[in-house]
Amino acid sequence: MLAALLTAALTLSGPVVVMGSGTCGTGTALVQGCPTATATEQEVTVSATETQRNESSGGSPRESQQTTRLTTPPPPEDCGPLNRCIDYTVVGFPEVTLADLASFRPAAPTLGGEPAGFGVVGMPTNLLASASEERIPGTVLGWDVTVRFVPTAYVFDNGDGTTTRADTGGSAWASLGQGQFTPTATSHAYGARGTYAVSVTVEYAASVDFGTGWRPVPGVVRAQVGGYGVRVVEVRTALVDRTCAEDPTGPGC
Repeated sequence: MLAALLTAALTLSGPVVVMGSGTCGTGTALVQGCPTATATEQEVTVSATETQRNESSGGSPRESQQTTRLTTPPPPEDCGPLNRCIDYTVVGFPEVTLADLASFRPAAPTLGGEPAGFGVVGMPTNLLASASEERIPGTVLGWDVTVRFVPTAYVFDNGDGTTTRADTGGSAWASLGQGQFTPTATSHAYGARGTYAVSVTVEYAASVDFGTGWRPVPGVVRAQVGGYGVRVVEVRTALVDRTCAEDPTGPGC
């Protein structure tokens, strides 16, 4: 009759998988259901010493060793600002709308023109606006996010019932290499004397970044500024025999 005695030593390296619910962490224990990255192989070595005995003659011990590779997921990299155990490869980040960005607003653009505050009837007045890309950090739907606004269009309300739409806020005559009172992409010629209240609306394209790259948000965000008055005067020419300095009461003086 044979009797067998088996003793074994088990060695496991790497993190341990914990069954049940909980929050994600960066320690050695993983919570089942939390997001995981690419699985890694862990090595398990099982050593056993088996001794077989014969009732009459005894027996000699025999040793054996076996190595088995197991696949164990590494700790999750990020569970979000609320430390939620969600598999984002399946769920994904939330879809963001402009309504979700109501607390994020780009700064108001600047508005001016040349000649500063003045214009001449029938001649181009050069209107100028300025806006730049903005990146605003914050929280959307419980997630840390960066919101980006990029200006895409400028709509000038000229104050006389007309509007001018342009891809940029315009440039000064000098920077364009043009003379005064020449047409530009944002200029406007007024047809009558008067003071006109000018405003501009800048349209922005919005996008969000949860840390994985920019994702566009459908729609347009607008920012407006006004308060720029243009006094339009009429210029007339006359042939005179003396200058206004010589005759202040002369024609055109």
